[in-house]
Amino acid sequence: MDRTGQPDRRTLLGSGLAVAAIGLAGCSSTRTAPLAARAPADARPVTPAQAFARLMDGNDRWVRGDLRHPDRDPTRREFVAQKQQPFGSVLACIDSRVPPELLFDTGLGDLFVMRTGGEAVGPVVTGSVEYGPMTSGTPLVMVLGHQRCGAVESAHKSIRDGKPLPGNLEAIAKALRPAYEQAARDGGSDPVETMARAQVRLTADALRSNQDLAPLVEKGSLAVVGAYYSLDEGKVEVLTGAPS
Repeated sequence: MDRTGQPDRRTLLGSGLAVAAIGLAGCSSTRTAPLAARAPADARPVTPAQAFARLMDGNDRWVRGDLRHPDRDPTRREFVAQKQQPFGSVLACIDSRVPPELLFDTGLGDLFVMRTGGEAVGPVVTGSVEYGPMTSGTPLVMVLGHQRCGAVESAHKSIRDGKPLPGNLEAIAKALRPAYEQAARDGGSDPVETMARAQVRLTADALRSNQDLAPLVEKGSLAVVGAYYSLDEGKVEVLTGAPS
């Protein structure tokens, strides 16, 4: 202090530097803390059984309304911005009531999602499904049909009545014809629901046995699951291929 009792210049300068250092340290910790937190809270599933369990646990939370909303914040966005490694691939219908990320309570970078009317497939769709397992080691593929599928209902009526659908909608009906024929053989009180389930099983079987995915399935590094979503209950029912 000087003679008047006020802090001298050197004291003020030293205090200022100390405050600046503390401020810089605070800025540094503020910037680096999110970096450390960017990794997901739960480790990425690496086996078919682990990936399947993660999806079904998420669906259970969806049914109960006890959602975690994981991987849906800026920290996660930054973490996956440069690279992705989803643990599952889901082929679902375009229906607005069946968004896979929501009904499995997942987030950014968790799932490859393909959506077509009635889960109709063709070379481009099949290639899109193959992308995850063949390039990212994704251990699970799920074909997800659902209750009251409008695409299946339209295709069923078109095929039954022999009246083609307009425009490119007819391509969906053609892709679903095998399921229509399977449902006709299976019978049942509700032919549209029977056809929707048949479409799931046929598509899952075809993917599981195709020349590119079959070796991964045989090796045990991939499972292809067929499942069915209840619009009424929010629950996913497994139809075929659940990993043990």
